[in-house]
Amino acid sequence: MKTFFGNGSGSSFGKIVAMDRFDSGRSLSPIRQAEAYWTALLSGDGVPMRSQIDPRGLENILEYTFVLERIAPGLARFRLAGSHLNKLAGMEVRGMPLTAFFEPAARDQIKDVLEQVFAQPAIANLTLESSGKLGRVQLQARMILLPLKSDLGDVSRVLGVMVSDGSIGATPRRFTIPDVNVQPVSDVQFAQPQPQPVESGFAEEQKQYKRPGSHLRLVVSRKD
Repeated sequence: MKTFFGNGSGSSFGKIVAMDRFDSGRSLSPIRQAEAYWTALLSGDGVPMRSQIDPRGLENILEYTFVLERIAPGLARFRLAGSHLNKLAGMEVRGMPLTAFFEPAARDQIKDVLEQVFAQPAIANLTLESSGKLGRVQLQARMILLPLKSDLGDVSRVLGVMVSDGSIGATPRRFTIPDVNVQPVSDVQFAQPQPQPVESGFAEEQKQYKRPGSHLRLVVSRKD
């Protein structure tokens, strides 16, 4: 198994969640798999810790997965990244800022999204587009950003997934953000299904149960 998120052979992980528990007979997209994995680690203490993320739970989507570290307001760099991101960039992206994947006109937008992910904290789902020019075909992509706590307890890490659809062509590929959805973690953490009211149309009136009386008598015959 390829080591991706591990901290070394001597490290201990928190809650380990295998992704096959979310697969009901059909393959889930990498975006939805990562979101389900992250959601399963939510607790009353807030967002999951970075140390809880284990490659065994994300093994089948590692090529699309990355971890970001916050370095300034609205800025984060890649600490780890899967091979799909390296292919999109045409180089090793570890150590690069996330903004390197975006067109100059979209960089303020991604900075604002990142700051919401860290500060609220929140989950961000982004639809991305790379225009076709200079030997490149138009390319669509999706990205999700899921906040994590560092070992110090501050929300300064992100578990992310980026998946493109189509031929990558000439690199590096840079994207705009046609659509973004940001959802506060509290909406996910405290969302509980509402109890459904009981319909009484076919309910029968409940009567108190009474123990049936005895129908036998004890007859004692005494002889003088």
